[in-house]
Amino acid sequence: MASRTPALLAVDGGNSKLDAVLLTARGKVLGAARGGGSSWNVDDEERSIEALRDAIRRACVDAGVDPDRRPVARLAMYCLAGADLPADDRRLLRLLRAESLSERIVLRNDTFAVLRAGTERSWGVGVVCGTGLNCSAVAPDGRIVRYPTTGEYSGDFGGGGWMGQQALSAAIRGRDGRNPRTALERDVPAHFGLARPLAVAEAIHVGTVPYGRLSELAPVVFRAAAKGDEVAGGIIDALADEAVAMVVSAIRRLHLTRRDVEVVLGGGIVRSGDGRFHGRIEAGILATAPAARISMLQAPPVVGAALLGLDLLAAGASAQRNVRGTLTQERFSDTTGGNGRGPHRA
Repeated sequence: MASRTPALLAVDGGNSKLDAVLLTARGKVLGAARGGGSSWNVDDEERSIEALRDAIRRACVDAGVDPDRRPVARLAMYCLAGADLPADDRRLLRLLRAESLSERIVLRNDTFAVLRAGTERSWGVGVVCGTGLNCSAVAPDGRIVRYPTTGEYSGDFGGGGWMGQQALSAAIRGRDGRNPRTALERDVPAHFGLARPLAVAEAIHVGTVPYGRLSELAPVVFRAAAKGDEVAGGIIDALADEAVAMVVSAIRRLHLTRRDVEVVLGGGIVRSGDGRFHGRIEAGILATAPAARISMLQAPPVVGAALLGLDLLAAGASAQRNVRGTLTQERFSDTTGGNGRGPHRA
């Protein structure tokens, strides 16, 4: 086992996965591991911490670092889906400090990792559209816009979990005549091996189908829309419009409508590559900020967590190139653990 303490522990954690990476101050990747996701909600803390411990332990083994030694790094940069409100930040920092994994801890929402991974600038807009939907923005002068994303009661909706809810609701209402007919009446129950939409609702109600599995229906919606189903298409359009509303609001609040602001889109729904979804988002953003540059993140978001950590360590450009060149999706291809399922959060 290596004797020197790594300079940086970078973590990106959301519903579908948790990536942990150990690095030197020069951006050399010492070890990396991918674990199952978790929401970091108040009622999901135990599972979230277990996912973190597992991924970091395996990253330590990959790096040749004793996984039982504390601290495992001098600085830890955590970008977590559950860090939405100041109260979340305080709660999660208490949990993370209790693990004694690093001498210093910095916590950000996972949207900041997406933004930093997708741009060389210190400012811009980052969007995560995965199981949930969230957005953050940073102005050139450092001002920040964030959203609570704690659910519809805080004015937020969207993401794969929401798409699944909408798909099941549309299927049930279409079948009983309250809403227009839709192919989802057939496709939604078929996904779960059931005969009727109401049977899916009953299975969720009694617990035989976990509620979190509704996020699995996002691809079902995209396929139905691609075949011309108007109801499925409406769900996709509503999600795209909500992403646009978040981005446009942030751009306006930071007075960036005339700037060439970079908007980085990340998350599993974004990676679906659906032309209708992407086209509607791009058109909506450009209608307000014509000079905006919109891109889809190709790198693992943990690249952004690593770069944010290296920024704090005052690492040079060569260190950043090292991270971008070596911390690829392929780097995690043989390090996956867990089932990646969780409740509705970005």
